[in-house]
Amino acid sequence: MQKDVPMLVGKVETRTELGRLLFKRTKRRRLKEGAIHGILLLCGLVSVLTTISIVIFLFTETMGFFQEVPIIEFLTGTRWTPLFTPKHFGILPLVGGTLLVIAGASLVALPIGLASATYLSEYAPDGVRRLLKPLLEILAGIPTVVYGYFALTFVTPLLRRYLFPDMSVFNALSASLVIGTMILPMVASLSEDAMMSVPQSLREAAYALGATRFEVTTRVVLPAALSGISASFILAISRAIGEAMIVSMAAGATPKLTINPLESIQALTAYIVQVSGGDTPRGTLEYQSIFAVGTTLFVMTLIMNTLGQLVVRYRERY
Repeated sequence: MQKDVPMLVGKVETRTELGRLLFKRTKRRRLKEGAIHGILLLCGLVSVLTTISIVIFLFTETMGFFQEVPIIEFLTGTRWTPLFTPKHFGILPLVGGTLLVIAGASLVALPIGLASATYLSEYAPDGVRRLLKPLLEILAGIPTVVYGYFALTFVTPLLRRYLFPDMSVFNALSASLVIGTMILPMVASLSEDAMMSVPQSLREAAYALGATRFEVTTRVVLPAALSGISASFILAISRAIGEAMIVSMAAGATPKLTINPLESIQALTAYIVQVSGGDTPRGTLEYQSIFAVGTTLFVMTLIMNTLGQLVVRYRERY
């Protein structure tokens, strides 16, 4: 009996040491996980704090502008001449120019992008899809300044030579065509992903009922992927609204309220580029007008992104 006492004591000591080791390892693991959690939280807070800082700075300067210019005049005025005398601060010419360019870009990108996505998803062989989709997405990686020079030095001369001889050198049509080309990969890629996510069983069920490939595409796949396709449209339009270099280089700097795409116009982003060059003194009304225009642009893109989030939220689930 007395001989077994040292053995029992040894076992107890071994178990105690084992428990201490396990406790230390558990503590180290918790510290590591806590550190990782803190780093990830910090990364998430960086984007949130940056957005909040931008909004605060933007609206602070905008409030200074609206202390001098009535908001009703700003929203309903049809003349925008903040850099000339007499000064007018009606935002409608800039909004109209932006919407004119966006409408033309949408007419180019949305149907062509959807048709491309339909072909890649439903008609193209796997080898062709693996080749064409990366080539299509290369368009999204081209710098916008290159697109701007392309519109100014190639698209506009081509249109003036063969279609519209009286078209202005700076015009909304060239900017619309090139912006539509720029956002086309976004529409095609996101729409194709939405269509590929439709379960294959739905296609097979339609084929089993005697439907043709065109009927399966138009009556099964497209309705099932409609939320994703709509979201791609909204995101692409939001991207086009914020484009600055193409419209500033190709569309001109003439704030004119017109629906003629052959004339020179000025978009919201183009005005910001024009005045932000450093010639406008800080603190002046002209300087503060940049932030008023930026706030208008921010509200427009916020509305589009909110619509995109709402569309994605009501997607089909299978």
